[in-house]
Amino acid sequence: MIPYGKHHIDAADINAVVDVLENQFLTQGQMVPQFEQALCDYLNITHCVAVNSGTSALHIACLAAGVGPGDVVWTSPNSFAASANCARYCGADADFVDIDPATRNISVEGLATKLKQAEAAGKLPKAIVVVHFSGMSCDMQSIQALTKPYGIILIEDTAHALGGTYQGRKIGSCHFSDMSILSFHPVKAITTAEGGAVTTADPELAKRLVLFAKHGITRTDIQSPEAHQGEGWYYEQQLLGFNYRMSDLHAALGITQLKKLDQFIVQRQQQAQRYSELLKCLPVILPSVSEQSQSAWHIYVIELKQHCRKTVFNALVDKGIGVNVHYIPIHTHPYYRSLGFNWGDFPHAEQYYKMALTLPLYPSLTEEEQIFVVNSLKEVLN
Repeated sequence: MIPYGKHHIDAADINAVVDVLENQFLTQGQMVPQFEQALCDYLNITHCVAVNSGTSALHIACLAAGVGPGDVVWTSPNSFAASANCARYCGADADFVDIDPATRNISVEGLATKLKQAEAAGKLPKAIVVVHFSGMSCDMQSIQALTKPYGIILIEDTAHALGGTYQGRKIGSCHFSDMSILSFHPVKAITTAEGGAVTTADPELAKRLVLFAKHGITRTDIQSPEAHQGEGWYYEQQLLGFNYRMSDLHAALGITQLKKLDQFIVQRQQQAQRYSELLKCLPVILPSVSEQSQSAWHIYVIELKQHCRKTVFNALVDKGIGVNVHYIPIHTHPYYRSLGFNWGDFPHAEQYYKMALTLPLYPSLTEEEQIFVVNSLKEVLN
């Protein structure tokens, strides 16, 4: 079976993890701060908080933004459920802005319209989680220009996009946003097995992120330091946080993986270009490209024009090709339908979903395997 995504682990990765097992603290040692600093250096950002998953990163980003009961957070319906669930974890409502059919990212025009409607109704969002679907950045400059007058917190969901660029800057550098979240799941650009992070240029947000990720407890920024001088054991809980810490084992793997990230992205870009060339004569819609953005190519998604997606999907699986579908629109899941959403609410995302098919893409995918995937698809479509 050729999977749709796959991690790449080499001897350097294995040795780094073994070194932690044999010689260092397994948690709360030096590896996590080193990984956080390495991410800051790579992204040219001042603050990074590593956590145990991308979902945890989304949760603490919303908490640091002050999201709570009575608030609403907007996101894209074309994403994994965590992009909306983070609002629900905070007791807030989630809502969606439909996608641009060409980019499959949040529609800037749709956002502008929805903001005007929300302003008139007195229901502006507290935050917006902007999803860079498949690794291609949203038009963050335009989105910031629309939201800044309202004081809306912008959170970039960069789970797909680490290693990509927007206007010459690394996606995740927060140039047009307040925070950006990363994911290191095994199918992402780099992996820590499981893990995530939040980046920000705001020191106050960074302090809140650290607290929410670590039980709300601090040993350094205590409220009455003069009363606890010489008490090396002392710590205090300042808010209700969570145990979202990343272990040193995971961070050690992340450090060595990060050194290979640019190489991985080059390989993904070459594979995406090869797919686009091989598929151009088939009756499918190919991913769009942008002059402003270099995609990280987390996934390569085509849209069928006329064939039954279920038939094509199952036929390719029978040939040993692990195709996938990204994504079932979040608002159509039973949980979100129980909150009042329905099919028909966001038609562009729904139409895209009906015909979307994710082809295998990962650094070790060979040219021969790509040709096999395309030839198999051609056979099925014929």
